[in-house]
Amino acid sequence: MGLGGNALHLVEVTDRKEVLQALNWAHDQGLQVVMIGMGSNIIWGDSGFPGLVIVNKILNYEVYEEDDTNTYLTIGAGEPWDSVVERSVQAGLTGIEALSLIPGTTGATPIQNVGAYGQEIAQTLTTIEAHDALNGSFVTIPVSECGFSYRSSRFKTIDKGRFFITSITLHLRKGNPLPPFYGAVQDYFDQNNIAERTPAALRQAVMAIRTAKLPDPAMVHNVGSFFANPIVSDWEYSQISQQNPGLIPHWAVDTHKVKLSAAWLIEQVGFKDVHDEATGMATWPKQALVLVNEHASSTADLLAFKQKIVEAVKTKFNITLVQEPELIAA
Repeated sequence: MGLGGNALHLVEVTDRKEVLQALNWAHDQGLQVVMIGMGSNIIWGDSGFPGLVIVNKILNYEVYEEDDTNTYLTIGAGEPWDSVVERSVQAGLTGIEALSLIPGTTGATPIQNVGAYGQEIAQTLTTIEAHDALNGSFVTIPVSECGFSYRSSRFKTIDKGRFFITSITLHLRKGNPLPPFYGAVQDYFDQNNIAERTPAALRQAVMAIRTAKLPDPAMVHNVGSFFANPIVSDWEYSQISQQNPGLIPHWAVDTHKVKLSAAWLIEQVGFKDVHDEATGMATWPKQALVLVNEHASSTADLLAFKQKIVEAVKTKFNITLVQEPELIAA
């Protein structure tokens, strides 16, 4: 976001040994520690971080072909995520191609169970290697123990700050992605007369869709989608439908829950393409979920603008939007 204060200390690590050295040093100094990748899903407090920031630069890309169909990738946590997706697609593998162009590093993907356009990391992840600060050793965590849910995991909730991820292993398969496809992806295929739905075709579709409606964080200060799509009961959805005639973007989660479009909710309360002079913040013209820093001078400005949106949606729909990016403050 181009906002926030400085870290007291910062170090880059390139292997497990350096991770251990950094953690031991911080422990000896009595300092807080946070590990980051590219920081693409982080908001830093204005007062900075009074401890050690570890920047994960661990690179690795190992391929194990179990048979003609199943392939396992073990990937260093510091690998740029989109490069991993690109390499997997070039190898004809399916499972993560819909996660194309998501900024950040591989180690960050399990934290909030990264997902987009019908895929999420929980569907292909098998294990995570991490340093466990609780017992001071490196551990292997199977997917069944990650506590994955929509945009969340144990690493974001009950065990936040406990594990420092060094690598992940994914189970992908050779072949084409299986339908049904996410609505926007299916529309792209239809409009462009794409009959062969290969991993490369799905990646291209997702890249085109994302590029058309999302700003490049290298050019425009933003952290991507700022709010998670809320999940409500079927009764709540019915009430909203009665009060708002017309098509409401939604997806069934199970027989009793429905996921609503946060972008649609924000648009309904008048916050699409809004440029707020008081805070210097704005919503992206093509995607109301994205908050951009036009001339804000502090993280406090960003949070004030966020609160305006949250309160407007709460007032109209009685739904409290939940922030996706992590706020790290002293």
